[in-house]
Amino acid sequence: MLVSRGLKVWGSVALAGVVLSGCGTRLTKAPVEDRGTSAGVAITQPGTVLVADKPLPGAENAGKPGYYTVKPSDTLIRIGLESGQSWKDLARWNNLDNPNLIEVGQVLRVVPPDSPAVVTTRPVVTTVIAPGASNSKAPAATPAPVVSKPAPAASGGDDDVGFIWPASGSLLAGFDEARNKGYDISGKAGDPVMAAADGRVVYAGAGLRGYGNLIILKHNNTFLTAYAHNQTLLVKEDQSVRKGQKIAEMGSTDADRVKLHFEIRRQGKPVDPSRYLPNR
Repeated sequence: MLVSRGLKVWGSVALAGVVLSGCGTRLTKAPVEDRGTSAGVAITQPGTVLVADKPLPGAENAGKPGYYTVKPSDTLIRIGLESGQSWKDLARWNNLDNPNLIEVGQVLRVVPPDSPAVVTTRPVVTTVIAPGASNSKAPAATPAPVVSKPAPAASGGDDDVGFIWPASGSLLAGFDEARNKGYDISGKAGDPVMAAADGRVVYAGAGLRGYGNLIILKHNNTFLTAYAHNQTLLVKEDQSVRKGQKIAEMGSTDADRVKLHFEIRRQGKPVDPSRYLPNR
């Protein structure tokens, strides 16, 4: 849902209007408000000019590592899924008064606030040789700027999750980075959907278009898994779950048939589940 604030101008007559859409405190869908990204002005509908009344939040961080610029149709849930974070963490890190409302062009932090700085420099060291003095020592070299990258996620253990298959049905569709970001697994309505590994529920709801009733589990700083199209959700956000625990019942919400769409995401990027699931 798009929320607009702005002025429609025709000749010398100006018509001001404000349309706001409010939501509760629980995140279901995160509407995007388009206030423009060029000089505070954007045109989204014929004859409608939207004028930003203040700079977009976080605009000074646009393009920096660890930050994301909101695009049309984005939701906080989707941004969390694609950055490997919980939407609640994103809301907290960005001090969002209403996590249900984000704006096109707004820049959001998608890494923890305690992540180290991206670039630091050391002072330049020079050596001065007095005229006529012998140079018994070579002049000190001028150090190049040192780039410090954000600390990597915990090594070793983070990659050794030990995933299992989340459902017992046959494979309907395999991984295709362009067309299918995970596995589609067959089954009957009500069949159990199981957690593929120990983790924490970071989303449970139907707020992400195309996924129906969806559960997202965060397993560590590296991996998320997603379980879509469920008939019934059996866990709640912030709940801890164990590998093999029944977390949902298979269904066909927002799908053409009963199936489980299952994704493994490594640092937000969908990866081929065959690299992590055991053979069967």
